[in-house]
Amino acid sequence: MNFNLYKYTLFLSLFSLSVLTNAQVKNDQNPPAKQPAAAGTLLEEIEVVRPYKPVLADAVKIRRNPDMNTVAAFKPVLTYIIIDKKLDLNTNIKELQAQKMADELPALLSNNYIKAGAGNLNTALGEIYISTGKDEALQAGAFIKHLSQKGSMELQQFSKQEFGLFGRSITDDYALSGKLIYDRNTSNFYGFDPLSAVAADMSKLRFSTIGGEAELVSKYSKNSSYNYFANINAYQFSNIEDARESSLLLRGSLNKEVKQTNFGVNTSIDLTSTKDQSYQFSNNILRANPYIKLKAKGFNLDLGANIVQEFGTQSRLNIFPAVFAELPIILGYATIFAGVNGDVLKTNLRDLAFENPYLNKNIAIKNSLEKMNIYGGVKGNASAEFGYKIMAWYKTIDDLQLFVNSQTLTNRFETVYDNGESNILGLEGEINVKASEFLNLNGKAQLLNYTLASEKEAWFKPSFRLMSNAKFQINRKVIVDAEVLFQDNVYARVNGTPGTFASKNIDGFIDLSAGAEYKVTSKIGVYIRANNLLGQQYQRFLYYPRLGMNVLGGVNYAF
Repeated sequence: MNFNLYKYTLFLSLFSLSVLTNAQVKNDQNPPAKQPAAAGTLLEEIEVVRPYKPVLADAVKIRRNPDMNTVAAFKPVLTYIIIDKKLDLNTNIKELQAQKMADELPALLSNNYIKAGAGNLNTALGEIYISTGKDEALQAGAFIKHLSQKGSMELQQFSKQEFGLFGRSITDDYALSGKLIYDRNTSNFYGFDPLSAVAADMSKLRFSTIGGEAELVSKYSKNSSYNYFANINAYQFSNIEDARESSLLLRGSLNKEVKQTNFGVNTSIDLTSTKDQSYQFSNNILRANPYIKLKAKGFNLDLGANIVQEFGTQSRLNIFPAVFAELPIILGYATIFAGVNGDVLKTNLRDLAFENPYLNKNIAIKNSLEKMNIYGGVKGNASAEFGYKIMAWYKTIDDLQLFVNSQTLTNRFETVYDNGESNILGLEGEINVKASEFLNLNGKAQLLNYTLASEKEAWFKPSFRLMSNAKFQINRKVIVDAEVLFQDNVYARVNGTPGTFASKNIDGFIDLSAGAEYKVTSKIGVYIRANNLLGQQYQRFLYYPRLGMNVLGGVNYAF
């Protein structure tokens, strides 16, 4: 039985193999012509089909391994929302918006400071300033100054003291300010004529002033077309001898603006009484100046009159024109101007003593009359850093006041008046240069020509003067400044042969000064200054040479 099972199994296997072999035969509709088979070859072609299985050697033939997994593409569902907004199609260049700057910290200002210094020629200087602060609504303060020097000549010494109180109050409608001042000057009549056999009177010299001033000014407002101003000024002057002078000056103005036209009037009353050993002189002046000011496209025209009434010891009424006009010829660079006016030039003892302290007793007091003053020129800016002004004038003055040496005391001075009509032709130039915030330069020159009625020369009046100053800030701590004064020669009137006068030439001079300051801290600084660097002992008035070169240094402290 086992033998029969084996036989049948072998038979079925051979039958199945023959069927599979027959299924691999390729069916061809147009079979090629049968060629005789070569010896040792198969008669049928068999094609084996199976799944592709690449080998490692085939991987280098492709740049990228294929993704054998099939993934369906994802298509999301989109939702659209239409916004109701206008599309800005403005393609022009938009204006740039300036970036807001960061707030700067306010500067820490000092209200008070003390200054002290010393130098050669026995120089001593001291100053104290005290104030309440920068609050504009209410300000008050005080100051004290002292300066003393002594020269190489006998009794050539000077001393000056000043003391003052001041205050100011500002409201919405007006500003009120006031001050009290006391000043004192002492020296000696140290000048003398070296050729004179008569001994000079070298007595002590001292004069002082105590005065006060109050002022009321309206604040500008667009809602108000009226502006007003009021001022009162009074002083009492005295010297070591018997001269005394009292003065009261009241001033006021009222202005009304109508479109581009201003109508107004300036008024003042000046009451002065002067007393000396041999006389008492009352010198009072009442002034009124009505005017109309017109403005149109840069053109300004002022039309008015100056009415002056003198009363007291001398009585006289004068009416002068007061006309001024200016017109720009190059806008922003050059403006021409011209005018004509006149006035009474008041003479008082206090002003004379400050100009020439070496006055004699009982000097003559008389007002000069400026009958006509015609002037014109050009002013403007050559650039943002350079400003200029050039003008010429012609003045006609009756009783021009001059200083001359006394006939009896040659080292004292009298006042004389050129009896008649004096004519003065002048040319003046002024420049201002601000090259940067660290450099400022100013200069002014005057050229004068005098034609006198009775006097031979314009005594002690120079024909040319030049003044200039410069300030240079090297850095935040160092500041340097310099000044120069040049004056042409002048003439003095001295005694000649008995009953006559002669003129004496006084050479011109150059006075050069310079200084520097160094800020050690924000509160402490040191300084040095040198005056009359050329060392010229020049004379402003005959027989009174000025101090030679002097150097002053010290320290200042702010708190």
